[in-house]
Amino acid sequence: MNLEIFSPEKILFRGEATSVTLPGVLGAFTVLNHHAPIISPLVKGEISYREKEGVSRISIEKGFVELNNNKVIVCVEMPNEK
Repeated sequence: MNLEIFSPEKILFRGEATSVTLPGVLGAFTVLNHHAPIISPLVKGEISYREKEGVSRISIEKGFVELNNNKVIVCVEMPNEK
């Protein structure tokens, strides 16, 4: 799936990922290839995503995610951007 993670300040990641785990309001949830469309707010926590090189992690304060047609767009506020 195509994954884009960005903040108002910069692009944090743009590329292909096989999964992404996000801190949702009701708890962490994982998105895999061909997941059903979703829009969800995100809370303080950690985003982790798996790509060919391994797993990467990003700490966030809050944000939202939109998933449609195997493209995941994540807009976040970083801890140091308050």
